[in-house]
Amino acid sequence: MGKPSLRQDLSTKADRKFEKKLDFYAKVRDTVSTLTTQKTIVKKKKLRSRQKKLKAYDLSALTEFLPELKGEEKPTPSDFKRNCKSMQKLILKEGKQLTSVLNHPAFQSDALDAIHQHLERTQPAREEEKPEKMKNKCGSKKRKGGSK
Repeated sequence: MGKPSLRQDLSTKADRKFEKKLDFYAKVRDTVSTLTTQKTIVKKKKLRSRQKKLKAYDLSALTEFLPELKGEEKPTPSDFKRNCKSMQKLILKEGKQLTSVLNHPAFQSDALDAIHQHLERTQPAREEEKPEKMKNKCGSKKRKGGSK
């Protein structure tokens, strides 16, 4: 009389205990997944801030304004590995070049003229080709407005 009810309570109690364990494990899985997503978000933010800092110091655009040395061999872009160490070297090198340009007397006297002269010396002269105007069948030039 009393014993069957006890066995029934034990089985339901074991079921409840098992359900509690399942709920606990589900909560643990949820918290672990949210923590990992938060961790990846923080890592992405750190990478973005590092990239922004490197962009702020990227002075490679100024190399076209500086005189080129013929004796120095430049590495090809495929050989150049972009990592932290190489970027630091590049930043230091570009910083030195920038200070040398800023201290140059020609640049200090007239910056735009110095840049213009440098571009004339380094850039090849382009020959401007005018496109031929369209001609009609009889050889005279076509008019834009059409025939009147």
